[in-house]
Amino acid sequence: SVLSRYENQITILSDYLEEFPETDEPVWILGKQHHLNTDKSELLLDISARLWFTYRRKFSPIGGTGPSSDAGWGCMLRCGQMMLAQALICRHLGRDWQWEKHKKQPEEYHRILRCFLDRKDCCYSIHQMAQMGVGEGKSIGEWFGPNTVAQVLKKLALFDEWNSLAVYVSMDNTVVIEDIKKMCWSPPQSSSMAHSSAHLHRSALGRNKNTAGFCTGWKPLLLIIPLRLGINHINPVYIDAFKECFKMPQSLGALGGKPNNAYYFIGFLGNELIYLDPHTTQSFVDSEENGTVDDETFHCQQAPHRMKIMNLDPSVALGFFCKEECDFDNWCSLVQKVII
Repeated sequence: SVLSRYENQITILSDYLEEFPETDEPVWILGKQHHLNTDKSELLLDISARLWFTYRRKFSPIGGTGPSSDAGWGCMLRCGQMMLAQALICRHLGRDWQWEKHKKQPEEYHRILRCFLDRKDCCYSIHQMAQMGVGEGKSIGEWFGPNTVAQVLKKLALFDEWNSLAVYVSMDNTVVIEDIKKMCWSPPQSSSMAHSSAHLHRSALGRNKNTAGFCTGWKPLLLIIPLRLGINHINPVYIDAFKECFKMPQSLGALGGKPNNAYYFIGFLGNELIYLDPHTTQSFVDSEENGTVDDETFHCQQAPHRMKIMNLDPSVALGFFCKEECDFDNWCSLVQKVII
């Protein structure tokens, strides 16, 4: 449509206008520090390695008769996908893994990407997320807030035996350490048990089975903390603590933005947040017969967007990934030292 073409042009134009300023201040991206005056190209490589999910069009209708594009309503779902994808990259490839255009990537990378393709049989697809949102009181095509998308990811993760994540969504700003440890050390729930607690298309079951079978041990933790950093506007008293979260090695950034306009925040420079923007409409991409995915449209290859922290809507959700128990223990001590 004319509107989506116009939206694309505006996005591309604004990307080129938003070059980083010359400054000695460090840039923090998901727990990693960069210096603009010495490693600007490293910074841009680090940002372009993040999986970037945007509005898509021409996928099969959700639920058979629903929308075949998420333009205008799916931005928070796409941001939730980006946060989860970053957790899966840390789980399988490590935080320092880098993506390069046309370079052969490991099988795990393509398998991660396939989890998010716009098909009803992919475990974290827009189809699965929108349909799971119905149980959270959201009709298909309705905009999600950060807490809703967190609850949907928590439910869908029950079916994902390959990644075997423990997803903990905090309630009332409270993280209960004992509950998390119990959840991460408990044996994995089978799909059949999970099936009774949440609805999922049968065709998606089994797509993500772990062929190695169940193993005991610490389940990698995706920790999501929905917060309100003020009433109608962000309260300046929270800004320093919010920025500290992006410095933590466990950081998966934050979901938020403005009302009905979601962004995936991955870092900051001074008093500006750096984010990936899902508000570009691209065509549906499927996997090839050999299982690889043409991945160029899943990485943002222009300078990222920036936004003044004070312009942020106060409703956000922070994300953290703890692959091992020691990562979680370290996170707990960091929070107590730096934030509390």
